[in-house]
Amino acid sequence: MTLQHIDIVFQLIAFLFAISVHESAHAWMANRRGDPTARMLGRISLNPIKHIDPVGTLLLPAVAMYFHAPVIGWAKPTPVDPRNFKNPVLDDILTSVVGPISNFVVAIGAVLALALVKLVSPLGQQIISQGFATDTDSFLLPLCLLMYELMVINVVLGVFNLIPVPPLDGSHVVRHLLPARALRIYDTVGMFGLFLLVFWGGGLLGRLISPAIGFFNYILLRI
Repeated sequence: MTLQHIDIVFQLIAFLFAISVHESAHAWMANRRGDPTARMLGRISLNPIKHIDPVGTLLLPAVAMYFHAPVIGWAKPTPVDPRNFKNPVLDDILTSVVGPISNFVVAIGAVLALALVKLVSPLGQQIISQGFATDTDSFLLPLCLLMYELMVINVVLGVFNLIPVPPLDGSHVVRHLLPARALRIYDTVGMFGLFLLVFWGGGLLGRLISPAIGFFNYILLRI
């Protein structure tokens, strides 16, 4: 198995972990804000089987990895009953944004792990500085590659889900600012807009995601 094949496996592992963290964060926050629906369905879990959506979790990431594109996708939506919230607007926003925030927390953790490897291991520093092109049989190479994929995929999912297109998490902030008539239109065209964004908005997604990945790369290389 080549390093490229190993990287594909790592991307899949990182993606499944990222969506599990993301959906668990939604379920955890909803429970904290008064809605136990997701908790009662076992959605506060890092088990990816609890969160798999056939299209968003399996098909779309597989297509992205096949074409060497950024791995994006989604999990089975976390069920939330806003009638259980004491403050429906605030609680809905908090429940929504905690998902992307959890992805950025994982990305920061991955960067810190890579930084630690750089600081304590000359070989690790060489591997990271050379963009994982180092010819070595050391376990540090796949370890660093896995940590890097964790960083990249969590940044991608964090940024992607903050885009204010229904039903992505960012839309839960915008929708509370709209009057009722505009909100109905916003929700109606949402899935169509998401479809266009995923399949024909590659340039826009790249312009949104690349700076975020570049920022994390800059931090990693400067440490």
